[in-house]
Amino acid sequence: MFEMFSLNFMVQAFIISLITGLFLSYLGIHVVGRGIVFVDLALGQISSFGGAFAAFVGYGLTTVPLVFTLLVALLISMIDIRDKRLKLEAIIGIIYAFSSAATVMLISKTPHGDSDIQAVLFGDILSVNIQQITITGIIFSVLALMHIIFQKKFFELTSSFETNRIVKNGFNLWNFLFYVSIGLSIVFAVKISGVIPVFSFLIIPSVCAIMLAGSNKAVIIIAMFVSFLGSFLGLNVSFHFDFPAGSSIVAVLGSIFILVSAISLTKRFLLKKDKITS
Repeated sequence: MFEMFSLNFMVQAFIISLITGLFLSYLGIHVVGRGIVFVDLALGQISSFGGAFAAFVGYGLTTVPLVFTLLVALLISMIDIRDKRLKLEAIIGIIYAFSSAATVMLISKTPHGDSDIQAVLFGDILSVNIQQITITGIIFSVLALMHIIFQKKFFELTSSFETNRIVKNGFNLWNFLFYVSIGLSIVFAVKISGVIPVFSFLIIPSVCAIMLAGSNKAVIIIAMFVSFLGSFLGLNVSFHFDFPAGSSIVAVLGSIFILVSAISLTKRFLLKKDKITS
């Protein structure tokens, strides 16, 4: 299982998948807790739309996706829905649909449209270089440090969303910083890994962890472990069977989710059976 590490590009792919996957799996705990699972897809697609727009106009391949994503992250953090019939997820879904369509429209004008769309969805993690690893590592380390220092604030805010105690009254600094964290991490992760693997790292490990544990500390540890397994086993599948790396990682994460779901259902069934017999 460790033969892949004999190749330099596989080592670099594993490092970058760990950097992005571990932090995204932590952010996913907040995303799932707030019930905004579409936010990653929407911001990821906005980042891709920014990249496609920059390529179309021939300017700002890094700055345009960053500006687009942070502006939309700010917009989402300030949305205050008063009508009880509407949910934030619906608005995020509209943003995702619009940005997806706009991205495909712009990419269709490039010489290699189909392959470019594939790159947007699943990235090309095997072609990552040292410079990308360094920049991404610095950005994610700064974001992780902020969340470590202010962990209590972020979890208190997420808890208020979970229990419907959130009171929106204008600008909320911690809510804004949370969306900035997602926006920045997604901009750099999507550029390397693509929209679908980033979404999978954000949602699947956190959902698995929540199904298996109760305390925040245990959920964080399990989510990061699932992310690690997804990266290691996914790249192994790609290496041994010559599958695309991004798709392999997503498939492995999905398989882990199925296994965890089976364990959770079995546990629930046995508990129910014990209650009946007692």
